[in-house]
Amino acid sequence: MEQMRLQKYLSECGVASRRAAEGMIAEGRVAVDGVTVSEMGFKVTGRERITVDGKPVKPERNRIYIMMNKPVSVLSSVSDDRGRKCVVDLIDGLKERVYPVGRLDYDTSGLLLLTNDGDFTKKMTHPSSEIWKTYEAVVRGEPNEGNVRRFAEGLELDDGPALPALLSVIGHRGSNAVAEIRIREGRNRQVRRMMEAIKHPVLKLKRVGFGTLELDPALKPGAWRYLTDDELRRLAACAENPAHEKDRTLSGLSRDSGK
Repeated sequence: MEQMRLQKYLSECGVASRRAAEGMIAEGRVAVDGVTVSEMGFKVTGRERITVDGKPVKPERNRIYIMMNKPVSVLSSVSDDRGRKCVVDLIDGLKERVYPVGRLDYDTSGLLLLTNDGDFTKKMTHPSSEIWKTYEAVVRGEPNEGNVRRFAEGLELDDGPALPALLSVIGHRGSNAVAEIRIREGRNRQVRRMMEAIKHPVLKLKRVGFGTLELDPALKPGAWRYLTDDELRRLAACAENPAHEKDRTLSGLSRDSGK
């Protein structure tokens, strides 16, 4: 059997994403044939006895793909050392272990994918895919056309310039605006930091779209359902060949920024 890195094996077993698996290895939670492993380059074939926190892990036979409407005050994680509720705690009646595809902030709600397919997670989160994520936000005050142009040109953030993005006002809540924001990156608290950069901080944030997927309006906060075969097919096509979507959206950005 061909060797693979331990973190990839753990991901394919549905234990966690590769990045989270690397953290488990670094924390000394993973053992191979009874010996704790701490090096990231360690390789296995799968014939070894591999455990996480003393529990054996094996590759999942059934691939699971889930859409959840994540509530606020829930972690996009499989566990928390402070005892806070995690998204996997909301999934009942599932034998397979799943983990989040990317993450939503603790105080952000909305569309979150979960799976036990490591390759799927990599495709959905790899920077080269540039999958568009759509958010609805209640923001303080009302962004103007200058703010829209700054988004379209790429805002400068403290960790470098953001890729061109979409910002539009779609409603109002008293003296505050409801904005639709579309980005194709996944930096930490990115939407909130972008809105802070234009002096319209986020008061409430919800993700309503991920690539070709839209949040199912039938899903109440905390509820979930399996993705359909058609949803998976279209989402995979979006990740494998995102050029058309990028060109269409960026063309719109160019027109908008020229107003």
